[in-house]
Amino acid sequence: AGSGFNWLGWGAGYADIVKENKLFEHYYQELKIVPEGEFEQFMEAMREPLPATIRITGYKSHAKEILHTLKEKYFKEIQDLEVDGQKIEAPQALSWYPDELAWHTNMSRKILRKSPLLEKFHQAIPPNLLHILILDMCAAPGSKTAQLIEMLHADMDVPFPEGFVIANDVDNKRCYLLVHQAKRLNSPCIMVVNHDASCMPRLLVEQNGKKDILFYDRVLCDVPCSGDGTMRKNIDVWKKWTTSNSLHLHGLQLRIAVRGVEQLAVGGRMVYSTCSLNPVEDEAVIASLLEKSEGALELVDASADLPGLKYMPGITSWKLMTKEGQWYSDWSEVPTSRHTQIRPTMFPPTDQEKLLSMKLERCMRILPHHQNTGGFFVAVLVKKAPMPWNRRQPKNERACISVEMWKNSLSVFAIHPGHCGHDLPCSSPPPSKKMKLFGFKEDPFVFLTEDDPVFPPIQAFYDLSPDFPKLNVLTRTHEGKKRHLYMVSKELRNVLLNNSERMKVINTGVKVWSRNNDGEQFGCAFRLAQEGIYTLYPYIRARVINISVEDVKILLTEENPFLSRLGDDAHAQAKKLEMGSIVLRYQPDPNDPSAPQCPIELCGWRGKTSIRAFVPRNERLHYLRMVGVEVFRDKQGKKEGGAAATQEGNTEGQEEPGQEAATEQEGSDTEQNGSAESKTSDSKDVSST
Repeated sequence: AGSGFNWLGWGAGYADIVKENKLFEHYYQELKIVPEGEFEQFMEAMREPLPATIRITGYKSHAKEILHTLKEKYFKEIQDLEVDGQKIEAPQALSWYPDELAWHTNMSRKILRKSPLLEKFHQAIPPNLLHILILDMCAAPGSKTAQLIEMLHADMDVPFPEGFVIANDVDNKRCYLLVHQAKRLNSPCIMVVNHDASCMPRLLVEQNGKKDILFYDRVLCDVPCSGDGTMRKNIDVWKKWTTSNSLHLHGLQLRIAVRGVEQLAVGGRMVYSTCSLNPVEDEAVIASLLEKSEGALELVDASADLPGLKYMPGITSWKLMTKEGQWYSDWSEVPTSRHTQIRPTMFPPTDQEKLLSMKLERCMRILPHHQNTGGFFVAVLVKKAPMPWNRRQPKNERACISVEMWKNSLSVFAIHPGHCGHDLPCSSPPPSKKMKLFGFKEDPFVFLTEDDPVFPPIQAFYDLSPDFPKLNVLTRTHEGKKRHLYMVSKELRNVLLNNSERMKVINTGVKVWSRNNDGEQFGCAFRLAQEGIYTLYPYIRARVINISVEDVKILLTEENPFLSRLGDDAHAQAKKLEMGSIVLRYQPDPNDPSAPQCPIELCGWRGKTSIRAFVPRNERLHYLRMVGVEVFRDKQGKKEGGAAATQEGNTEGQEEPGQEAATEQEGSDTEQNGSAESKTSDSKDVSST
C-alpha cells in the first residue's frame, strides 16, 4: 500500500511580511475566544513558525512497520542534535491520535532542511470503520480523505471493505490533486467526484431489486473558510485578513452544512470543521443548523474520542464587526443597507432557552498556544430524525426540497431560488447533459460482463479462485483493445451503475492489470499492476514466488538480477515457472523480530534468465525502508552515492521480452486517470547505503 506524510511548516520568501494585523487583534480581544490573561501568548504563538508535524500514512501493518523504523533509528539519531543554537527535541506522539501514528516536533521546516541528518530524517518518513459509507464534501487536497480510506482498510486481509469514501471537490483542477493523494493508497473503495458541495446530487443505489436513495453513515464537512487559524504557515493571511472574509463565506458554509445533513443517514454523524477561529464561520453555522433542524440534529460531546487534546469549548455569545470597525450585537441593529452583507443567521439565537438547549459548548476550538498547533474548529453532529423539510413532504417527493420551501427559507440561508438543484425526485428526468461540459472530459467507466473474452486467459494464467468478483472489473473505453483493467468494490459498482447521469466522476477504481503487448506469447496479454496487488492477491493461486528479506532488497535495488541472485528457495520456485508476470511474496517470520512483521507483495516479471520487480519509485523507497535499507536523495531529487546497486555479472543489458512495452503502458496511464504521479518502475532512482 502507498504511504505518505504531512509536514506542516513555512515556505520560503515570507521573511519580509510583517506579522501584525491590528484589526485581527482588536476583533479577537473583543470576542474573548482566548482565556483571560492568555492573549499575548496567543499572539506570540501565531507569529511563530508552525512546527513540523508528522503523520504516518498507509494501511495499518505497513504504517506500524514504518513507525518501528522511525522510533528505533531516526528519532534516536536526532535526539542530541543542535541547529543554529536550537536543541532538537525528540518527536513526541500526539496523545489524542490513534496508534502513535501522528507525532509533534519542535522543528520548523526551515530548521529541518538546514541539517543533512534532519533532511535525511525528513525523507525517511514515507511519503474504526468497516461497513461505513462516507461522504467527504470538500475533500481537496486530500489528507483527511486519505485518513478515511486508511480507516476503511484497517484490516489489510480484507481486499474489499464493505464501506466506501466518495470524495468531492468543486474545483476541477483540485480534484486531480485529490486523485493523486488517493491513488497512493491503492484502494478500490474511493471515488472522486466534481460538484458544488452545496448542490451535491442525491444518489441512488439498488437494494433488493428497487432503487433507494443513498444516505451516508458519515459526512465530513470541512468547508471553505477564511483560514485565520493557518496564519502560522500561510503568512499571507496576516495582511489579507478582514472580518469581511467571514461575512462573505457564512452563507456558503451554511448551505454546504445543510446539504451535508440532508444526505446523512438517521443515526449517522457529520463532522463540521474550519481552520478559522471566527464564530461567524463556526458557532453561528452550527446554531443556525440546529435551529432549522427542529430537534433532528444534536451536538455530540466528542472530547472522549480525543484524549489529551486541549481545546476551548464553543461560545454562546458573540457579535459582528465590519471591516470599518462597526460593531453589531443583534440583527435588529443592522441597517437595511447592510442586509445583503450581514444576515440574521450570523448572530447567536436570541431565545436563551433555545440557545442553552443547543449545547454549543460541545463545539471545540483549538488555539495555537495551547499545544503549539494551528487554529481549528470542529463540531460533531448526530442525526436523530429526518430533516423537518423532508418529513413534511409526501413519500414520493422526499428526495427533493420544494421551491416554495426554499423561497420561505431565504432569510435563513441567504440563497437565491434556483441556485441549487437539490434532490431530484426519483421520477424526474435526468439532469441536463450540460453538467458534462465543464472541466476535462473523462473517459467512460465500463464494467465487464462475466463472460467477457478477456477473462479466460487471465483466469487460467493466474489460476484465479472461483470467488473472484468479475463483475467488479471495469475498463475506461467502449471500443478497441482494453489497455488497463480496474476494480472497485461492489458498493461503488452499485453507485456507478445507478448514477451515470447524476454525477461527474473524476476517478475511481484501482488498476489491477495492464496490457503487455508481447504477453500473449507467455500465456496472458495482461500483467499484474503493483497498484492493485493487495486487492488482487487473495484471489491468485498461481505464479507466486515466496521470497526472503534479502530477496526483497536485491529485487528493489538491482535493475534486472539473474535468477541465481535470489536465495535458494526463491530461485528453485522461479525456475519452475514459465516466463511472464509474477507475484513476489514476503511472509513475516514471527521467530525473527528484526525482520518486517507485515506481508509484502510485489509485482514482478520472470524472464528467461533474470527476474525483475515492477514497483513504482516511491513504493520502492517505502519497502526498502521497511526492510532496513537506508535510502536518501539529495535536494535535487537525485540519489546519494551514485547509481543503484547493479547486479554482478549481468551482461544481458536488455530487458526481457515484453518488459519495455509494459513499462511504457505503466507510464501512459497517468494521462488516462488524471494523476501526476509517475508510474514507471525505474529502480535507478534508488540507492542503498
